Amino acid sequence: MQIQVNDIRKQYGKKTVLDGISFEVTDGKIVGILGVNGSGKSTLFSILAGVIGRDGGSFVCDGIDLFKNEAARSALIGYVPQGTPLIEELSSRDNLLLWYGKAEMKRELDSGVLGMLGIDAFLDKRVGELSGGMKKRLSIGCCVANKPKILLLDEPSSALDLVCKERISNYLRAFRDDGGIILIATHDVQEIGLCDGIKLIKNGKMTDVGYDGNVHRLVGLLG
Repeated sequence: MQIQVNDIRKQYGKKTVLDGISFEVTDGKIVGILGVNGSGKSTLFSILAGVIGRDGGSFVCDGIDLFKNEAARSALIGYVPQGTPLIEELSSRDNLLLWYGKAEMKRELDSGVLGMLGIDAFLDKRVGELSGGMKKRLSIGCCVANKPKILLLDEPSSALDLVCKERISNYLRAFRDDGGIILIATHDVQEIGLCDGIKLIKNGKMTDVGYDGNVHRLVGLLG
């Protein structure tokens, strides 16, 4: 499997946010998307997920333009935005049941992704009572219910504790090792270390960035 993002453009009024974003990713890869706040990372992810429109460009997976085939996009993509798109008044269990059948949810809690994310520990808590890390793990659990091949993760571990970050990192490694593609917008050094490639959005343009573990050099490129 291969995805090709071609010439994505987005403008708000006179401000150009994305100016011809293009890149390719093959299966079994995690690609980090870096940029300062307001650089357009979230806009790019929202466009790829079909949440907002674009002013131009295509998003192709194995010859299918996912902008023109909503059914294929829904089947292939799991999207976790910065916020947590959960129903706060419901329990974690009831949120999951909006996406999973009862038997399937039990299997995933016993030996699948929901168990890996540790969601069983807060299954009967109301979402409004959960910590930010719990909500993020639950959001990921909901977004992968349809077994997507492509994950779009917008700062999935922002402001989370080390235990939550490690659980999410373990899941991302397993997803990649199973042949999935992950695009991850991040500022987190641990997540950057997971990536097979790094791309930088700056002034609406995207460039490839070599990362050798030198955080100071990376910060310099962002500024």
